[in-house]
Amino acid sequence: MSPASTGASTRVAASSAVPATDSRMAPGGPGYRRMSLALFLAGVATFALLYSTQALLPLISGEFGAAASDASWTVAAATGGLAVFVLPMSALSERFGRRTVMTASLAVAVSVGLLVPFAPSLGALVALRALQGAALAGLPASATAYLAEEVTPKALVTAIGLFVAGNSVGGMSGRVITGWVAQEWGWRVAVGTIGVIAVACAVAFRLLLPAPRHFRPGSLRPRVLARTVRGHLSDPLLCRLYAIGALFMTVFGGVYTVIGYRLTGAPFSLPQGIVGSIFLVYLVGTVSASTAGRLVGRLGRRGALYAAGGTTAAGLLLSLAGSLVVVLLGLVLITAGFFAGHAVASSAVSKTAQRGRAQASALYQSAYYVGSSVGSTVGAVAFHAGGWAGTVGVGLLAVAGVVTITVFGTRAARVRRLAAA
Repeated sequence: MSPASTGASTRVAASSAVPATDSRMAPGGPGYRRMSLALFLAGVATFALLYSTQALLPLISGEFGAAASDASWTVAAATGGLAVFVLPMSALSERFGRRTVMTASLAVAVSVGLLVPFAPSLGALVALRALQGAALAGLPASATAYLAEEVTPKALVTAIGLFVAGNSVGGMSGRVITGWVAQEWGWRVAVGTIGVIAVACAVAFRLLLPAPRHFRPGSLRPRVLARTVRGHLSDPLLCRLYAIGALFMTVFGGVYTVIGYRLTGAPFSLPQGIVGSIFLVYLVGTVSASTAGRLVGRLGRRGALYAAGGTTAAGLLLSLAGSLVVVLLGLVLITAGFFAGHAVASSAVSKTAQRGRAQASALYQSAYYVGSSVGSTVGAVAFHAGGWAGTVGVGLLAVAGVVTITVFGTRAARVRRLAAA
């Protein structure tokens, strides 16, 4: 949604006014490349760990004798843990600093990641994954708040797009690597390999990320936090953005949780390594997320969301085909639409919130990962009940929700403009 379409033009314009002596980072300026690389690697580690079991669900089902809907909890528990703890962790970042909380979150998450391969049962695996998701909760909201404070407003969408691009690379590499490793040595070695890679990303992140220069500590008092959260939840624009993020992630979580079952089964019957390689389409998400700023510049925020939703819907419909090539094309469009929509919505949250940015971003991330948990679970149940068409139906309903919310925001803004004229 463009600022004009939501009635938030005054707020966004005010936050975009950059004084001539602005000392924040900008493309080509000191520290910008180090910051971009550090947060890119943090994004890689986050998504690689968070979704490390997703491409391996058929193998996990086989070892523990579990149905797809039961094995999907290894994904839903991680994203659910993140959704629950992202708001408390954002409050800690307001008090102790973005870099400190991000570093601690990665340290705990990678430590748990090294324990995941030794889970003796499906229940233990789900519990470890929930703990890992809770640990990762300190990263997403703190990262976007760090960028909102340390990067010039004109460069914010691009900077957040690069962080989201790191998410896509992490999601892709995690799934591709686990697919091929699992084919040779099993799923336990595969998730252990991801844990080691995440350790390397975490160390590089801490060494590269510039110290914050514009952070001002906030309060940890529950009343202050509650007042800030109530303020964000009473903002119609922010609530629409939260819902849009959740709905986009419902599509994405459902599709990529179930796709492994579809491709390893008839009529495709692909081996695990090839199924893992399917996730190379995440590279499309890397491009669409990193270019989201240009898309908003051409179409406006509202137009960019319509384009992202339309692209996602087209991909879902193509994925119904019986041809593997057409299914892959559908996955490309789903991935491109999702990452573009996510980058646009998340950057809009950071621009809209004038105070309590970490909490505003945390609420977005919470909604986003609730969407992932719902998509993973409901998508798997729909697949069990109606096959791939059931999962696609869930995705199309979510996309329809994105379009409906965007249209509602546009009309509400038009009414306000006419009333003010």
